[in-house]
Amino acid sequence: MDIDKLVESLHPLERRAAPFLDKCITLKDLMHQSGMSEAEAMRALQWLENKDVLKITAEVNETLQLDVNGKEYLEKGLPERRFLQGLKQKILPIGQITKETGLSQEEVTVCLGLLKSKAAIDIDKGVVSITDNGKKALDKEWLEESFLKKISSSKILPSDLSPEEKFAYDIFRKRKDIIKTDIEKVKRFELTDLGRQLAKQDMEPREFVDRLTHDMLKDGSWKGKGFRRYDVNINVPKIWRGKRHFVNQATDYAKQVWIEMGFREMEGPMVNTCFWNFDALFTAQDHPVRDLQDTFYMKTPAKGGLPDQKIVDKVKAMHEHGGDLESSGWQYRWDPETAKRLILRTHTTVLSAKTLATLKKADWPAKFFAVGRCFRNEAIDWSHLFEFNQTEGIVVDPNANFRHLLGYLKRFFSKLGFPKARFRPAYFPYTEPSVEIDVFHPVHNKWVELGGAGIFRPEVVEPLLGEAVPVLAWGPGFDRIMLEYYGINDIRELYRNDISQLRSMKQWIR
Repeated sequence: MDIDKLVESLHPLERRAAPFLDKCITLKDLMHQSGMSEAEAMRALQWLENKDVLKITAEVNETLQLDVNGKEYLEKGLPERRFLQGLKQKILPIGQITKETGLSQEEVTVCLGLLKSKAAIDIDKGVVSITDNGKKALDKEWLEESFLKKISSSKILPSDLSPEEKFAYDIFRKRKDIIKTDIEKVKRFELTDLGRQLAKQDMEPREFVDRLTHDMLKDGSWKGKGFRRYDVNINVPKIWRGKRHFVNQATDYAKQVWIEMGFREMEGPMVNTCFWNFDALFTAQDHPVRDLQDTFYMKTPAKGGLPDQKIVDKVKAMHEHGGDLESSGWQYRWDPETAKRLILRTHTTVLSAKTLATLKKADWPAKFFAVGRCFRNEAIDWSHLFEFNQTEGIVVDPNANFRHLLGYLKRFFSKLGFPKARFRPAYFPYTEPSVEIDVFHPVHNKWVELGGAGIFRPEVVEPLLGEAVPVLAWGPGFDRIMLEYYGINDIRELYRNDISQLRSMKQWIR
C-alpha cells in the first residue's frame, strides 16, 4: 500500500500509536509510551496488523509471586529464624516451642526438620537447643530471605533463577502457600517493512473526519477538512448474522411454494388417535405398520376420544364389509378401543383425513397442504431418524384426474430446483392408483426417490366426505431434499445444533 494512502486511512487510535511503534516491542511498552489504555492500544495494534504494518505474537509466561504465607514471612520473618531467636536465650522442650515462639504446630514441625538438617539446633531427650552454627546463622541474611525479597520486588520467571535461587525455590515449593505461579500473557509485535516506513512518518495533529454527515453537507462545514480514507479490501472480522435454523428455512420455503399455487395450510397436533392416523385412511387394524416396531404409542394418556358417531360408524362399516360401496372391506371385526389409542403421528396424511371430515360440498373444489414433523420408531443411523419432515397435499375436485396430480407435483418440485420428475407405479393402502416420485438431481446427475402420491381410494373418501369424489393426495418426505441442498451426508446432522454448523450453513435460496 502507498504510504501516503496508508496514513490517510489510519484510525485516530492508530495515529496515536504510530509514532511509538519503533520504540516498543510489547503491548505494555506501547501503553506506557503513548498513554493509551490497554483496550485502545490492543485495538490499534490489531487494526495495524490488518494493514500489514506489524505482526502480533503472544507469549505465555509463568512468573513467581509471593503467596499468603510468603507475604507474612517477608514481613514477620521466616518461621525458622523466629524459631532460632526463641532458642537464643534458653533451651526449650519441644512441647513448649509453639507457645514460646507463636508458631503453629505445622510450622514448628517444618522448622525442626530444616534446622536439624543445617546443624543449627540440637535435640536431646525432647529438649531443643541452638548450636554454634545456629547462632552464626542469626547474624546474616539467608538465601531464602533474599529470594523472598527479590520475588516481592519484581516478576521472576522460573527459567531466570540462578542455581542458588533454584535451590531456595525448590525448598519453598515443598512448603504451604509461600510461592505461587501466575500465568502472564505478553503481547509482542514486530514491524514489517511497511511498518518501519510508517513509524518514520510525521503524524501531525491534523483532524481527519470519519463520517460525512447530513449537517456537514447542509452547512458546508465539510470544506477544508481531511477525510479518513477507507480501505474496502482490508481484512475484517467475520460477523455472523441472526437467521432461522436452516431446516426451518427449507420448510418455510416449501410452504410458500404451496401458497403461491393456491393451497391453504392444514395444521394439527402431533399426537393423534389411531382412528385418524390409520382407521380413517382405511388401514386395517392388523396391518404391520401399526406395530410397536413402527409406531410410538402414548403411555399417559393411552387413549383418546373418537369423533362424531356418524363418521365412526361409516369407517367401521368400510373396514368390516365395504359399506355401501362395491368393496368387500377388510372382512374383520373392527375394534373401537384399538382406534382410541394415542400415538405420535406417523405421517401428515392424518391432517388430510381430518380436513376432509370438516368439508361440506359447498367447499369444493378445495386445495390444502401441510409441511410438518412425523415420527416413526426407527433405529437411528446415517439415513434414519425417529422423526422426519413430510410435505402433504390434497385436492378435492369432482373434475380432478391423475394427470392433474402429476402436474401439481411437477410444478412443486420444479420450484424446489428439480425441473425433471418421473413417476413409477407403486402401492399404498389408501390410494389407487399410486405412484412413487423421483426427481432428477441436476448437480449429481442422478434420480432421487422422494416419496409417494396417488388418488384416495373411495373407502377413504366416502366415510369422510359423504361422497366418493376424486381426491388427489401426496406425502413425499422433505428431508432428502434438504440433505441434497445443504450437502449433508448424515441425516443426524439436521438436528445436532452445532453453532459452527448453524453459522456456516448457506441460506436456502431457490
